[in-house]
Amino acid sequence: MAIARKLVLLSSCLLTASISGAQTTEKPATKPRHNVILFVADGLRRGSVTPEDMPTLYKLRTEGVDLRNSHSVFPTFTTANASVIATGHALGDTGDFSNVIYPGLYLAEPRTPAANGSIAPFLENDAVLASMNAAFNGNYLGETTLLTAAHNAGYSVAAVGKLGPTAIQLIPSVKRNELGQMDLPESIIVDDSTGHAESVPLPLDFADRLQHSGLATEAPLRTNGYPDTSKWSNGFGGDAITPGTLSANVVQSQWFSDVTTKVILPSFAEANKPFVILFWSRDPDGTQHNNGDSLQKLSPGINGETVRLALRNADHELAQLIEWLDKHPAIKANTDILVTSDHGFATISRRELDAEGANVGTPSAALTYEAVGKDKPEPAATLPTGFLAIDLALFTRQRLFDPAKRATSGDSVYAEVPLSGEKSQYPALGSALLGEQVNKLDGSDARLIVASNGGSDLIYVPSKDPEIVKETIATLADLDYVGGIFADDTYCPTAVSCPGALPLSILALKGATKLPTPAIAVTFKHFYLKNGDLQSGIQVSDTNLQEGQGMHGGFGRDQTWNNMAAIGPDFKKGFVDPDPVGNIDITPTVAHILGVEMPSIGTLKGRVMTEALAGSPQPGKTGPGNKVMVSAPSANGRRTILDYQQHNGVLYYDRACMISGDASTCPE
Repeated sequence: MAIARKLVLLSSCLLTASISGAQTTEKPATKPRHNVILFVADGLRRGSVTPEDMPTLYKLRTEGVDLRNSHSVFPTFTTANASVIATGHALGDTGDFSNVIYPGLYLAEPRTPAANGSIAPFLENDAVLASMNAAFNGNYLGETTLLTAAHNAGYSVAAVGKLGPTAIQLIPSVKRNELGQMDLPESIIVDDSTGHAESVPLPLDFADRLQHSGLATEAPLRTNGYPDTSKWSNGFGGDAITPGTLSANVVQSQWFSDVTTKVILPSFAEANKPFVILFWSRDPDGTQHNNGDSLQKLSPGINGETVRLALRNADHELAQLIEWLDKHPAIKANTDILVTSDHGFATISRRELDAEGANVGTPSAALTYEAVGKDKPEPAATLPTGFLAIDLALFTRQRLFDPAKRATSGDSVYAEVPLSGEKSQYPALGSALLGEQVNKLDGSDARLIVASNGGSDLIYVPSKDPEIVKETIATLADLDYVGGIFADDTYCPTAVSCPGALPLSILALKGATKLPTPAIAVTFKHFYLKNGDLQSGIQVSDTNLQEGQGMHGGFGRDQTWNNMAAIGPDFKKGFVDPDPVGNIDITPTVAHILGVEMPSIGTLKGRVMTEALAGSPQPGKTGPGNKVMVSAPSANGRRTILDYQQHNGVLYYDRACMISGDASTCPE
């Protein structure tokens, strides 16, 4: 454990030196200031980029730089990686630990009934982001974002695309005025909510241009123009017996592409200023989540025909941006394009633990549940939504409360979730509070707070009692679907303090953030239907989606291996980068290219991808530093194992697992 902490500390020191060195040697006045387009294909797996389905992305990484050894950060969720892409800081600094977190308070919008708040907010929402900013000094991330710094340095900037991660790129602009209304920003944010209630307004000059462009001034919904429950609505996820969507998110994504190429890029060209644009495609993520190709089956899972439509849809969005550049060759010659995905993906299992079909054996899968918010109950022996919280409550003999429901009677402020007989229920959104009773609206008197997310969950201990943390870790080690445990170093100061768990610090989850740090991050088992084939990845998931649909957030290489590539005047041509890189390196690299200063509070930062830049020497032949960390064994002999790489002081995470015996690495 001491070695791990020294490693993280060394990473911070090395990164601070390398970044500051790059900034001091950069002389923006001696060369033209380049444009940058950041394109994020949400949830795109590297293996999905083929000449047949994604010719534009395939060509870009072939002709430019193929950042082949690429990485998401863990937890492999959207807003977590969005915060990393935005700031170049790890989650320990940004505090955006997952899509659903516990902010340590009851988060409510001003001038609304108190019952409309939450202690487990879902961050993919502009109104929620504004409330987070209001609670945390105007910028809940605590760090400067690349687009904010570029705007302050005189660049034209815009963020376009998926609700949540798009606004995070300009997070200080997401705020309310004195009247409680969303405030007018200086920069352009266009997302799912544009033109709708509680959206971030458009700058007046841009709103006028959009008004006269002939395009709709309201972002289309994900329905593709069909009823909400139509199989052609991309937002339809189906239920236990009804397949989800059979369509990609074509209508909404086309509008985003048109707004960018018909309004934003022309206006930036007229301004005759360098620009930075981030375009965040919702596909293939949304389609992989909701796909109707594989209801209650692990195969084809997220490898069916509907997801192929989503891949082509995302590729079309990038192609439209490049087509505009092709028609403006002078701008294209001065524009870098960097593509990434926030995370990979896997097919959901809610019953099986391995490719041989061994079933989950914990109590949560054995209970019979009333359907909560659904027309049809799940098949027998299916893990319910919120299964981790349910099993923790059953094993520790604690009452369970649903933070999404206020109590109308009884001794607690939140509704209790019954866990017995044939009328068992589950927390509606998966997140839950455990304890004898919960009297405080902010949940601070709960024994445990579980933030449910998907392929991994976060556990908070409001009392900060080390014994509760250790007892919880011991219980987790006995749950057959747990695939790895990471605990706050505060409670586990030595290697044997928390048997079965590794420290959060090794994942850069301990840093400068003012938000509550989870006491425990737990990831669930993943496996492959075909050995060595990451496209066949299966992830046990805490979700209300169905077996056979898609999820992420876990710690398999199928989810940490995102897709990264770059092309343009600042990058090498036809170069395959063998060095490990990640989403954490995007902001340092682009800031270096632009000559933009990035003020920092925390020290958990990425690096400049120097080896990928034009004119830089070829990487050394020593290769990345592949490393393994293994926990002390739990009482039942299970260990958490982490496989990772180290390069230039930065750690990149490949996979984690929890297995019995003396194994020293995770199976691939």
